Amino acid sequence: MIDLYTWGTPNGRKVSIMLEALRLQYNVHPIDILDGDQFTDDLLKISPNNKIPAIVDHDGPDGEPITVFESGAILLYLAEKYGEFIPDDLRGRTECMEWVMWQMGGFGPFLGQAHHFNRFAPEKVPYAIKRYNDEAKRLWSVLDKRVDGRTFILGDDLSIADFAIYPWAMRYEWQQIDLEDYPAAKSWMERMGHIEFVQFGMQVP
Repeated sequence: MIDLYTWGTPNGRKVSIMLEALRLQYNVHPIDILDGDQFTDDLLKISPNNKIPAIVDHDGPDGEPITVFESGAILLYLAEKYGEFIPDDLRGRTECMEWVMWQMGGFGPFLGQAHHFNRFAPEKVPYAIKRYNDEAKRLWSVLDKRVDGRTFILGDDLSIADFAIYPWAMRYEWQQIDLEDYPAAKSWMERMGHIEFVQFGMQVP
């Protein structure tokens, strides 16, 4: 059994999509980040960075419980444990990790800053709005080029790279992105959105 500590954010939804894809049983523990639940001592024991998502796998290595924090690390842990949604060969695995790291280092953080300055900043900061919206457009162009002619990020097979990127792409309106400007990415999102376990994962918590 897995305990999932999460909230309705792109990073949280990466993991719930993966858990649904693997058909695993898991308990959801909502962590209301708007109320500061992420700063409790209980969560700190599981997630030292006071962030969601985090998991406790009660059937970890050697049958002992293990805690895992950081969404990318959780995706990799689950993919390796169950041998699904990550290529077996080194070349394919490296390609998969490139795109997971692209999301972790760029498509998530920079789009998150666009979300903040477009929607939540207490005052308008034109420089920041332009900087992060421009970078959002550049990153979307990278995604659009990548999936042009491909069914999924790696080609014909779903992977943790798709699970990592999709929830962030679904916040496109927060990034002031017009999907018509990125037709290949739009088609990829539509394909992802028709997958039943993706639909379920996007509704957690």
